[in-house]
Amino acid sequence: MRSEIKFLTDKLKKDFEKLETEDPKMYKFVKRALEDIENNVFCGIQVPKNLIPDEYKKLGIRNLWKYNLPDAWRLTYSIENINLTIVSLVLEWLDHKNYERRFKY
Repeated sequence: MRSEIKFLTDKLKKDFEKLETEDPKMYKFVKRALEDIENNVFCGIQVPKNLIPDEYKKLGIRNLWKYNLPDAWRLTYSIENINLTIVSLVLEWLDHKNYERRFKY
């Protein structure tokens, strides 16, 4: 099932765009993840609702998915239905250490 990719904030979108020059390797990883998610919204791993971090819940996130990037990085996203369009809302990408902190592992 295809989806439209949106970023949680304009800043996050700009951070992604900056990756192209600042960290081309990570840019390539994230870009591929976004393409995969756009082509198959369910390609990530669904995070159980009881494990959704409070920071995300405060933003109104009701479902959470993670996409494993190379080098133990993770991209998190939520799936929303907006005006009959499936939207994958990119929340952030983070290294494994920060991912563990966010999820309190």
